[in-house]
Amino acid sequence: MSRKARLAARPLTHGQRLDRLAMVAVKVGANIQPGQQLIMTANVESLPLVRRITDHAYGAGASLVTTLFSDEQTVLSRFRHGQDAAFESATGWLFEGMANALNDGAARLAICGDNPKLLDAVDPEKVGRVNSARAKAYKPVSDAITQFRTNWNIVSYATTGWAKAVFPDLHPKTAQAKLFDAIFKASRVDGDDPIAAWKAHNAELAKRRDWLNAKNFHSLRYYGPGTDLTVGLADGHAWCGGAATSQSGITCNANIPTEEVFTTPHAFRVDGYVTSTKPLNHAGSLLQGIQVRFEGGRIVSASALKGDHVLQKMIGTDDGSCRLGEVALVPHSSPISQSGILFLETLYDENAASHIALGQSYRKAFRNWKGLVQDDFVARGANQSNIHVDWMIGSGEIDVDGIHADGTIEPVMRKGEWAQ
Repeated sequence: MSRKARLAARPLTHGQRLDRLAMVAVKVGANIQPGQQLIMTANVESLPLVRRITDHAYGAGASLVTTLFSDEQTVLSRFRHGQDAAFESATGWLFEGMANALNDGAARLAICGDNPKLLDAVDPEKVGRVNSARAKAYKPVSDAITQFRTNWNIVSYATTGWAKAVFPDLHPKTAQAKLFDAIFKASRVDGDDPIAAWKAHNAELAKRRDWLNAKNFHSLRYYGPGTDLTVGLADGHAWCGGAATSQSGITCNANIPTEEVFTTPHAFRVDGYVTSTKPLNHAGSLLQGIQVRFEGGRIVSASALKGDHVLQKMIGTDDGSCRLGEVALVPHSSPISQSGILFLETLYDENAASHIALGQSYRKAFRNWKGLVQDDFVARGANQSNIHVDWMIGSGEIDVDGIHADGTIEPVMRKGEWAQ
């Protein structure tokens, strides 16, 4: 065997795989363009990935990379020592500046990986107040994202706290290594050519997206244990999945990884009941056993076996936080589901199961969305809110039917798998 062949046969080192993830985040995820600025947010522990992303971003021609860091201990310090009135405060000035940059064409990249159990011992009433204040202050940024004004991306880093939460019985170093392995595999960076792997995956998602758009269902019905939910679809809705092109004309993959196809439900045409099939990590609080009933699109009753106070505060954020803004289909056989890992992180768990999202609708999930004004979206059924929170309702026991405008029914999923 030649030296070149021997080198090619060697397994990739951790640093090489991390560098590949950074490359995918820049070239496939955000797709940074020459002369474009990048605004990145990250946990301080993810600095090794931040540095590699920064290198690749400048290599792609970025004019400036600005990173804003968070730290778990300082987050806890606020709850331990902050005055009561402090829990109504949020950095609106910072979010206004971020929104201005995004609206001027900067790209956005977020590295997730916070400890999902960080706030378990914190007063949930305080957590709810902080989340509500932040959601309202963050609205200018979330508007830029949900209206797809610029290219953006989310990737992840296996922080120590996250790894310990996912694999509590393992030594912390072993847990972190195992979580990194899962991240690299789900993000398609372990193969010979990650860029080509993402091109092929995007093509497969596009086929599923195009099939659903051709069907143009009026509504979807989910049914199975604890669930019988009919979700009306917005007038002129469009299914999306994989790569998409922003209003700025830049094509990006917003989520690394992604296994979903999604569209816009009608905010006033959702009826029935639904039970979550996986826990939800929401802003450092873990919610389990969510059960919700909808009437006329609005939640009329909701409970959670764990994190109920946070759930109630979340759905009471504003008039639209108790209505749906997204519905997504994911096969139970997706690679992330088949890993058998409960990631306790929405970026991954939402790609292991079909899901719905409370709150703001995405502008791109409509036909001819670039030519529509805001009033048109609302008239077609799009929801408006300060939040957008995904939670999982799919499993190997859930069936999904597509219902046409004339009432005819067509199977979409059976036992969590595509029926077609």
